[in-house]
Amino acid sequence: MIPRVLAWQLSRPTGVLGALVRRLMNRGNARMNAFAVGLLELAPADRVLEIGFGGGVTLPSLFAGAAFVAGVDRSGDVVARARARFAGAVAAGRGDFREGQVEALPFDGGSFDKVCTVNTVYFWTSLDAGFSEIHRVLSPGGRVAVGFLPKERMDRIGFPGDIFTPRAPDDVVAALIRTGFTDVRVERPEPATPWNVVVGFRPAG
Repeated sequence: MIPRVLAWQLSRPTGVLGALVRRLMNRGNARMNAFAVGLLELAPADRVLEIGFGGGVTLPSLFAGAAFVAGVDRSGDVVARARARFAGAVAAGRGDFREGQVEALPFDGGSFDKVCTVNTVYFWTSLDAGFSEIHRVLSPGGRVAVGFLPKERMDRIGFPGDIFTPRAPDDVVAALIRTGFTDVRVERPEPATPWNVVVGFRPAG
């Protein structure tokens, strides 16, 4: 069983312990994050949103491949750190970091070409509510990449059920389809990879 204090920090890194957790997240999630970013197939003119960017390990590669990068996170500490770290990009109008929830994204409809989120679906109150909001902020033809550890693996680790809601890949796929995404598929680097990234598209028409 994962200790409750660690589980809570994973959901919302805060304070000194949160800083340590961010570093651990960057290390532990690096491969999944890199795989998810690759599946976005970034183009130089893209506007990209990362939901739950945590330690920020993905942000440099997003800035390197896109015209504009925004981030939303539930932790005010995480948002403040990203604003300071990428102050130049924010000042130049290439970056924007806000505190918020996936169920009520603080951006206008059609603001982004690509959206990615890794290891956050466990904390959503509703998959349908989250994906409906992602669908809203994506422009027609935009894509989303969602990385996570499947429920069967999460259950073995023993995360507290009142903090984490494990998600089965079939449930994530079904929610994406219900909320209007098409061409939804599950991707892994290798068949034996314990985690997966689900990709979906907002229809162009």
